[in-house]
Amino acid sequence: MATVKDIAKQAGVSVTTVSRALNGYDDVSEKTRARIREIAESLNYSPNAMARSLVTNQSKTIGLLVSGLSEEGAKDHFTFDVLNGLNDRASEYGYDLILFNTNSAKQRVKSYAQLCRERRVEGVILQGVKVDDPYLQEVIESDIPCVLIDIPITGKNVGYVTTDNVLGAYEAVRYLIKQGHEAIAFMNGHEKAYVSGKRLEGYNQAMAEAGVPVDASWVLNGEFSEPVARDQALRFLQEHREVTAMFCSSDLMALGVMQASKRLGVTVPKDLSIVGYDDIVIAEYAHPSLTTVAQDKFQMGSAAADLLMDFLQGKETSGEKILPTNLVIRDSVTRLR
Repeated sequence: MATVKDIAKQAGVSVTTVSRALNGYDDVSEKTRARIREIAESLNYSPNAMARSLVTNQSKTIGLLVSGLSEEGAKDHFTFDVLNGLNDRASEYGYDLILFNTNSAKQRVKSYAQLCRERRVEGVILQGVKVDDPYLQEVIESDIPCVLIDIPITGKNVGYVTTDNVLGAYEAVRYLIKQGHEAIAFMNGHEKAYVSGKRLEGYNQAMAEAGVPVDASWVLNGEFSEPVARDQALRFLQEHREVTAMFCSSDLMALGVMQASKRLGVTVPKDLSIVGYDDIVIAEYAHPSLTTVAQDKFQMGSAAADLLMDFLQGKETSGEKILPTNLVIRDSVTRLR
């Protein structure tokens, strides 16, 4: 494999000149630069990324740091879709992407800055953290640029990408109300998720606008988990046969409610209408197919990459990007009147 020394020898210049020419420094004449690049190409020279990063102080790498990455999460493809959007956009900027995971145990051993510097990332997309996560304060105080998914924090080197969760939930519940439903329960995620609070806000807004009172006991926490939502729904639906519809804060939880309904002999949508959130791949293939609020997860990743690049390039930015949602109507909702 050709080295910088080989190029220097053939070009009749110093190793330093070759290095500066290949790294774009402007103190090398265009004629010399062109000659060096021509020789490098003829020798099939491939630069050592690590060595280059030491010279330029740029690794040209960003990280997707996911908190609580688990096997169950693979079913909803959320992280995978965000990663795809991030990777696609990062490559357009000439950056590579690495995925790494954290959890409470790891956070007690290594700080956010340690984790990032070990992997030599210039910036980070942080996903899956709870609103009380100890890493959040470290992110704010760190000089490593960071974009959060679904956590609304902004700062000198910090921004976030989310969707309009209030409007998404509002439109889902309003659709149920327009189909004649008033006895609408809500399977939310958990209290430590930012999106849970916003989707509850949207649920409350739609119910209040329609003059339908909200019973706090009809708001459940399914922890964004299919089995937890199933167990919660089994208990709840047995006790509240008057419920005609349930809005769920994720499609996975909606699938859990469908499982509970089947066990109880409750037919969807004849006896119970269900609306989910996210529009994961299997929502379309559920039986019946699931009406849901679609989030463009790929676009969230792409937007996060754009925002992170704004920080890395020192551009002026508001530090926030709020993307729209879209209600996808399928077969899991019936009209009562």
